[in-house]
Amino acid sequence: MTQRLTPYVPGEQRHGGTVIKLNTNENPFPPSPNVIDAIRAVDSDQLRRYPDPESIALRTALAQKQQLNLDQVFVGNGSDEVLALAFMAFFTDRSALQFPELSYSFYPVYCDLLNIEMCAIPMLDNFAINLQAFDNNKGGIIFPNPNAPTSLAITKDSINTLLQRVPDTLVLVDEAYVDFGAQSVVSLIDQYPNLIVTQTFSKARSLAGLRIGVAYANEELIDALQRVKNSFNSYPIDAVAQAAGLASVNDESYFQDALEKVMSTRDATSKALIERGFKVLDSKANFIFVSPPDEDAQKLFDYLNGRDVLVRYWPNGALSKWLRISIGSQSDMQVLLAAIDSLENL
Repeated sequence: MTQRLTPYVPGEQRHGGTVIKLNTNENPFPPSPNVIDAIRAVDSDQLRRYPDPESIALRTALAQKQQLNLDQVFVGNGSDEVLALAFMAFFTDRSALQFPELSYSFYPVYCDLLNIEMCAIPMLDNFAINLQAFDNNKGGIIFPNPNAPTSLAITKDSINTLLQRVPDTLVLVDEAYVDFGAQSVVSLIDQYPNLIVTQTFSKARSLAGLRIGVAYANEELIDALQRVKNSFNSYPIDAVAQAAGLASVNDESYFQDALEKVMSTRDATSKALIERGFKVLDSKANFIFVSPPDEDAQKLFDYLNGRDVLVRYWPNGALSKWLRISIGSQSDMQVLLAAIDSLENL
């Protein structure tokens, strides 16, 4: 069985003083200073003991932030683990799972691993997710909002309409990038018992190195996740991650300030690339999806890669003319633009 699996391939993790790393959607800013203080405050006694298996303090803070009950919040070791547990809990032994054809490539990986039938929904001509094509097949629906790698977001009203139309089908909205300008649908949870929303601390909260993921849903769905989790790994969030996550949630002003800086740099970079003749989709994420003027994304990718400017490229199909570029610091993006200009001047 394992030989037939096609695993997820993450972005290159090249390191070095001159590398401009714009290929894995990491936040260019450090986490809140309060996070660092919380990590340093973890003592040896906490490390020799098992952590709280239910992450009560962290879940309570998240519940308060979202105006939910504790039993409507689940946490796991990164949103990838939360998604994997959700696939096990909700999408096995059912009709085909529906997801966008161009989307997070872990979805088909999980389907292959768990022997879940797949139904990939074609995109609209503008790369938008075609919500109208999802049907009430009871097998499940999953999509990111904003979508990855295309960066486009779906409005809360549009998702509300979808939920009304598919009352018998569980809908999982993967909000890994929602904080960068999209509309969350966490507030719809009490209205729709078939809705589950996942989020992550890796992107907006600059904690990709600690691995904290979240799910919000009604109590019944969260209980199902807890049962699967406790049949797999009772302690997914370690003591250090729980302390850091709590400190991050409690520092809202730092969080919002960092978001504004990323979004400002994103919009400035998008404008600069459009002025250079690039096609740039309307991003609501911490990355942009762009096509160079000559549509030769492979050439630009190779050139940037040779100059230690790492971006993401998929060579096949509809994505072959496009690059996904993470938003780094202002200086990172200036290096990117300078490299693009140097290619154009050759």
